[in-house]
Amino acid sequence: MSIINSLNTAVSGLNAQSHAFSDLSNNIANSQTTGYKATTTSFADYVTSNDLASDGQSLSDSVTATTRQHTDTQGMVVSSTNTLSLAISGNGFFNVVQPTGSTGSSTAPTFNSQQFYTRNGDFSKNNQGYLVNTSGYYLEGYQVGSTGALGSTLAPIHIPDSVAFQPTKSTTMSLSAAIGSTTGTGQSNTSTATAYDSQGNAQTVSLNWAQSSSDPLTWTVSNSADASNSATVTFNSDGTLASVNGAAQSTGSAATFSYTGSPQDMTVSLGTIGSSSGVSLSTDGGSYSTNPTMTTNSVTSGTFTGLSMQTDGSVMATFDNGLSQLLAKIPLTTFADPNGLSAQNGQAYTATASSGAPVVNAVNTNGAGTLSTSSTESSTTDLTSDLTKLIVAQQAYGANTKIVTTANQLLQTTLAMIQ
Repeated sequence: MSIINSLNTAVSGLNAQSHAFSDLSNNIANSQTTGYKATTTSFADYVTSNDLASDGQSLSDSVTATTRQHTDTQGMVVSSTNTLSLAISGNGFFNVVQPTGSTGSSTAPTFNSQQFYTRNGDFSKNNQGYLVNTSGYYLEGYQVGSTGALGSTLAPIHIPDSVAFQPTKSTTMSLSAAIGSTTGTGQSNTSTATAYDSQGNAQTVSLNWAQSSSDPLTWTVSNSADASNSATVTFNSDGTLASVNGAAQSTGSAATFSYTGSPQDMTVSLGTIGSSSGVSLSTDGGSYSTNPTMTTNSVTSGTFTGLSMQTDGSVMATFDNGLSQLLAKIPLTTFADPNGLSAQNGQAYTATASSGAPVVNAVNTNGAGTLSTSSTESSTTDLTSDLTKLIVAQQAYGANTKIVTTANQLLQTTLAMIQ
């Protein structure tokens, strides 16, 4: 190998160690950056193409350094005072986008078509109601629409300043009224209720009450929309409940009727056996309710108080009535080779041919990781290891500079021979 080749080899060594210095300094600088994935430097030699190659004596006379990503390395999950922050454990990335142009509060932002992925889950609600992380990326998910159904298209999650409370699904209807009297026969009545389906839509439900023509203490209750959905209710002579469908029940036990139909199947609470606190008959022949109103167990009002995150990726609206309702669902995206992603500013990545196509999954489904709430994922920088590598790189850089100065001295000596 010539002196010039040695000089070139030393220069390539200087460049390679400079590359390592850059990687290490970047790791150390980002040791406190949420979701940052530390990189390593890989070195590779180049073999000279010379006459000795066929003799198994070819010589390496150059080195190159490349940066290796480790986006699949798990960072430590640490608790955070930010209740909207999320940390991923295992595979997956948050789907995020960036706005284009100004993001002032007076106009709704428009978003870049480029899809980004990140592990930085330190989210907060900005002045326009979007969930944004500390790097300025907008979190995407499936939003609940105006009908109450969860959408199927990824979009930036937007939370309005005030969220209307959706009435909860009705599962029980209750009636507390005298529907007729113990005197006379052939009486009838209708009780109504406003029931809510799972989407919070209201619907009027009616029950028909008909007294037996032969026994004033025996009544039939039926679904106004389906007469076959019925039950026989008997009363005692004092107007209190005696039985439902002839079933023997002890005094004080619950009397119920199973309602089937729209908006959903429900239980009708008729009161308790031996009591007039629920459905009853009057004994004076006239003082009973005409078209009494039934109540349901639905909660119909609440004031929006804030947001909460759930470990299944649900973004919930919380209300002063103690209940929470779904606003959006956050999925995770996985890749066949996450180390093949292209790194972008702000701890974000874009998909490449090397990473494979993005696969969007629900949290903890099909290989996607789990979520921790009020938590963030720490940088994977190992300061102790990187500082040690920094010393090694410094010494290697110095050794290469020594080769340069020695080669220079040899060249000077060679030149002196012809003077």
